[in-house]
Amino acid sequence: MTRIYDARGNIYIVVAPEAVRDSGIDLPEQADLAAQTREQWALAAIEAFCAWAPGTQPPGSKDHRSDGLLVGPFQSAPPYDLLIVNTDGTLAERSGNGLTIFSQSLSEQGLMPEEGACLLRVHHDKTDTVSPGETSVKPAGIEGVQGFWLDLGKPTFGPQAVGARGVEDVLLNGRDVSHVAPLSALDPAWNHSQFVRVGNPHCVTLVADAAALPNNAQMRESPLAEGLLRIAYAMPAGAGKPCPAGVNVQWAMLESEGLVVARVFERGEGPTASSGTSASAVACAAWRVGWVSAGEVKVVMPGGTAPILLEEVEGELSRVRLFGAARLMG
Repeated sequence: MTRIYDARGNIYIVVAPEAVRDSGIDLPEQADLAAQTREQWALAAIEAFCAWAPGTQPPGSKDHRSDGLLVGPFQSAPPYDLLIVNTDGTLAERSGNGLTIFSQSLSEQGLMPEEGACLLRVHHDKTDTVSPGETSVKPAGIEGVQGFWLDLGKPTFGPQAVGARGVEDVLLNGRDVSHVAPLSALDPAWNHSQFVRVGNPHCVTLVADAAALPNNAQMRESPLAEGLLRIAYAMPAGAGKPCPAGVNVQWAMLESEGLVVARVFERGEGPTASSGTSASAVACAAWRVGWVSAGEVKVVMPGGTAPILLEEVEGELSRVRLFGAARLMG
């Protein structure tokens, strides 16, 4: 089975492990072993399932026809194991839009429980966090839209949460944030950043006005594209500074009460229309600096708006939940 889905402008191709093997790619039968050996098969899978057919790539489009590949499930009953493959052949620890799409695919196959939560386990080869990363997913509806609530767990904050090195402490709204020199070197307005881990690492730069928000076209052009790639990507593709394992980069601006506008440059993908975990990290960062209160926060990205639910206990964020919906494209 191979299907293409869209979730808030993020496009992923879902492929069953058997289909990968049927294409002639030697994918191990166990998800954990597949993650450990991804260098032997991942790029071949991206080319087999995500590359444009010769002569079909639209002018101005990305190098691949999707933002990545979702391989799974590896079982016929929950919990379900899967792999999230970026188009550069690396594996992601978590993707909110990817997991939304995978949940929609499971639902269409009759594999998603109609009631209660379903556990998804994402296997990866990162050494700075636990594998597999678990996400509890529950079908739900918001304002007539059927989708899923993803329980992303308790966020953690600060350089130590993402393994950042060589950053300085600064204040924003009287709250501790970080100054990331490689970011402020690209734009002096990018001088207040909040590191957040929501299963994967994020660096959210908080800006005062819309003029400081980069657009996706700008982020694809040199020298900005090269500078951001060096920050977001681990070596050898990037410089891994400030985070040796790489980091997802976002920019956030408070538009109004409970509404935050964001832009995203993903580790392993580059500029993207939206990202579920990035939206969640943006909401968490906005809470951390006092821009928003716990409860519902909406994060607006070029690809759409992500409803986020922040839960607070005794002055700390105890849980962040992301709502998402996906549509089948082909």
